[in-house]
Amino acid sequence: MCNLYPFVEATKRANVDYQSVIEEIDIGGVTLLRAAAKNHERVTTIVDPADYATVATHANTLDLKQRKRLALKAFQHTAAYDAAISSWLSANIESEDTATSSSATGLPTSVDLHAVQLQSLRYGENPHQKGVLYKWTHAEYPFTQIQGKELSYNNILDLDAAYDAANEFTEPACAIIKHLTPCGIATGANLVEAYKAAYESDTVSAFGGIIALNGVVTLELVETIGQLFLEVLVAPGYTEDALKWLETKKKNCRVMKVTMAKTANIVDTVSIRSVHGGLLVQTPDDTKIDSSKWKVVTEKQPDAKMLKDLEFAWAAVKHVKSNAIVFTQGTATVGVGCGQPNRLDSVRSAAAHAGEKAKGAMCSSDAFFPFPDGVEAAASHGIAAVIQPGGSIRDDAVIEAANKLGLVMVFTGERHFKH
Repeated sequence: MCNLYPFVEATKRANVDYQSVIEEIDIGGVTLLRAAAKNHERVTTIVDPADYATVATHANTLDLKQRKRLALKAFQHTAAYDAAISSWLSANIESEDTATSSSATGLPTSVDLHAVQLQSLRYGENPHQKGVLYKWTHAEYPFTQIQGKELSYNNILDLDAAYDAANEFTEPACAIIKHLTPCGIATGANLVEAYKAAYESDTVSAFGGIIALNGVVTLELVETIGQLFLEVLVAPGYTEDALKWLETKKKNCRVMKVTMAKTANIVDTVSIRSVHGGLLVQTPDDTKIDSSKWKVVTEKQPDAKMLKDLEFAWAAVKHVKSNAIVFTQGTATVGVGCGQPNRLDSVRSAAAHAGEKAKGAMCSSDAFFPFPDGVEAAASHGIAAVIQPGGSIRDDAVIEAANKLGLVMVFTGERHFKH
């Protein structure tokens, strides 16, 4: 039995300095555990307090199979320990080393991954696929389930996306997600108003969706949600009377509480996706809006209110799958078009959802319009302004079309593709 120096705990201390963390790297303990685990035919290795009682009770009768299991735990423990050290050092050394390739990308030269199974899922995306949720070792899974049915694979993907969308904003905000696609995003004077506006964006698609909020859920809010069927409700907190109402009125709804704890693992600061033969790693799309860097490219100029509305539209579109087109009124979406192979079809989809609400709306596009037709189609439904990155070889033609149509058009110089 051996307890290693608390390296991970040291990295989480306030105002921690480099040298004090280095001193918490265990040397002898890891060596002892590996030696004992290697010799599991004769030696019992204990690293998990959950095994103390069993080993103490059956110390003289443990068979080889049990010692193998304990040896495996020991090797997994030391592997996770080494991964935590490597990850922390990578973040603290390579980021300062201009001689490494990481200096050009802001990403490490290697990513050390170690995760443990948190819970098995009913199945993966489909019933014929197996699914399991893992969490990074030495980190807590940031969502705690308070009530409701077991989470599914698709629930977890959706609640992740919903959480990100709602927490894009500092104002009270609500995001309603269906199949990884926002059907409504809105901010308001309070969460009740934000929810109402998000729901009105697409009342049909909201059925069976995931609702995320960036503040405490109250009784008034859950009563406003009322009989709407939803799969998951996620927020950083709930009042006691709201929880009692949910337990009584929506006992099957998966109610999730958010606790985004600080960790020492570099994988929590990057975006990772698996591909055949490897991983794609990127820095997160978390730049803050700075409208002072935007460029108004049309003859017609936005007033202060329109500029504020365009800021919301630009924040919302980054959470929609490309090709993304979002129509907004004030600080609420009214039409969302996404996932189409061409931008024109996304415009048509957003306009169809918006209906009469398209008149006077802001139209945001996650990437440039390659042709004037997308802007022309949006204008035919009555939109007042367009915000897009710009950068097309046909920008001049697109700007000319906007001027002829009497639109405001703003270039951000930044793209928000979300594949």
